[in-house]
Amino acid sequence: MSVGTSTPAPLALFPPGSALDYDGALTIGGCRAEDLAERFGTPAMIVDETALRTRARRYVRGLAERWPDSRVVFASKAFPCTAIERILVEEGLGIDVAGGGELAVALRAGADPERLVVHGNAKTDEDLREAVGAGAGLVVIDNDDDIDRLERLTTGEQGVLVRVTPGIRPDTHEAVSTGQRGSKFGFDPERAREAIARLRGSDRLRLDGVHVHVGSQILDTEPFARAVEAVADLGTFAVYDLGGGLGARYTYDDHPPSVEEYLDALVGAARARLPADARIIIEPGRSLVAEAGATLYRVVTVKRGEPATVAVDGGMGDNMEVALYGQRFEAVVAARVGGGDPCHLVGRHCESGDRLSSGVPLADPRPGDVVAVPATGAYCYSLANNYNGARRPPVVLCRDGRAREVVRRETYADLTRRDVDGETVLVGPGQ
Repeated sequence: MSVGTSTPAPLALFPPGSALDYDGALTIGGCRAEDLAERFGTPAMIVDETALRTRARRYVRGLAERWPDSRVVFASKAFPCTAIERILVEEGLGIDVAGGGELAVALRAGADPERLVVHGNAKTDEDLREAVGAGAGLVVIDNDDDIDRLERLTTGEQGVLVRVTPGIRPDTHEAVSTGQRGSKFGFDPERAREAIARLRGSDRLRLDGVHVHVGSQILDTEPFARAVEAVADLGTFAVYDLGGGLGARYTYDDHPPSVEEYLDALVGAARARLPADARIIIEPGRSLVAEAGATLYRVVTVKRGEPATVAVDGGMGDNMEVALYGQRFEAVVAARVGGGDPCHLVGRHCESGDRLSSGVPLADPRPGDVVAVPATGAYCYSLANNYNGARRPPVVLCRDGRAREVVRRETYADLTRRDVDGETVLVGPGQ
């Protein structure tokens, strides 16, 4: 248990409640970061359970206060971890899944099938069969083939939403922009009208409403309000799923809208354009979990120079956000938070692009030091990989000075667990 004494600016990106101990060392969830690194090894993903629950409650209560018939659904691709989803289910959230794997995790976490929203631009027969078999409340229709497959696979009645691509390109990275024309997701408005008409004539698929999602890591509320206007033009429905996409604060220069500002903008547009008796669903992902997580590394080597290059025992194996999206992260030396000279913080993988942060101030980094990188609660777990034989890191929940491991570190045996030493099977004409 730590005794926090202050909250300096360098801690602004760490989970709320993070503090400095009596000797100036970083604490997360009441636990000393250095103690966590010693107990669970590095790299390790640390999640402050209280921060996660508090964020979830802000979403659930905030939306309910503004629009009583509403539902918050976690976009599980951001952190598809059983323990994380179990916490969010306990806080009253539904789960948004894309594919059979995310569905399996959600069910294991105790999600109510009726509160599942099933996504995907290329759902297979297997994906849809599993969703229908689990009793998923809503399947989002992304293309005409979804309708064909669901009508063939559904024996009862299945609730569906039509995903609309409104022609909105928000100010975000191209890879996570989804609402522009030409997107691989959803129907443009004219094709959406055709799909809606077809579904209204189906005797197996119950058209509950429409869905829209314009992208991720959006730092402005205006695109969300425009998206509401776009789906309002398609008619009157029982359900409007307005997606997610609110950005997270990764750097000191980022200033995303607060949860409350985002909800005000979204619900303000809904009050102006949507039926008052409709249900609103939102799907926060990144903005729900990013700030609750931080990753701990240990410094392996320091190359002195201008600037110094500080190499740690992780990198793009546990954080692909930098390489994929050019996302910047901040960092601190856990024992000496704040100050220091700009350094290049790099990983251990065989890529020059394996760089966690460029020009990040670190206070006198030395081999053996623990370095903490904040705002890693979104996508780092889901995109973790085994490049160079890296073992994916553990997930550790902290709360009130206590820590528990909820995902173990991979072992070397795990890396070869799927190897098959079986006989050769001939496959071809006449076989």
